[in-house]
Amino acid sequence: MIIINIKRLTSAALLTALGVASAHVIYIPVGVSRVFPVQHGINLLAATLFGPGYAVAVAFTISLLRNLLGTGSLLAFPGSMIGALLAGILYKRTKKISLAAAGEVVGTGLIGGLVSYPVAKYLLGREAALFFFVGPFVMSSIAGVAIGYVIFKFISRLSLFNNKI
Repeated sequence: MIIINIKRLTSAALLTALGVASAHVIYIPVGVSRVFPVQHGINLLAATLFGPGYAVAVAFTISLLRNLLGTGSLLAFPGSMIGALLAGILYKRTKKISLAAAGEVVGTGLIGGLVSYPVAKYLLGREAALFFFVGPFVMSSIAGVAIGYVIFKFISRLSLFNNKI
């Protein structure tokens, strides 16, 4: 029997809505991609509040909706989902927000940037160097996790999620 936590599902949906709504407002065009710092903050929050599964689901849903609405590219999928997964795993194992933030930066910036190369070349038909996306993805994820870190500390101080969502 599958038990669905309505509070967790609703909170994840709110983060998803925030990510989709802000996607057309705050982004930085880089070649065929649009780097989206808010996504990385949302990834960090979802990873720490919900765990790796929900974090990946939130990242996937935001990427899918951004693509359907024309505010994202296929590069949003590897760039966001790998970072969310790594942040979620690291936070789940250590309970340290700093390691979750590092996981988001490494997962999105380095691994997601490298995985984006074949996506750009073979799926989008664009020529790019192997490390072309790493720099912009790292910079975007650093900015995003800084935002997410501040929000996480604020939420922690207010004790909004002490009884774990």
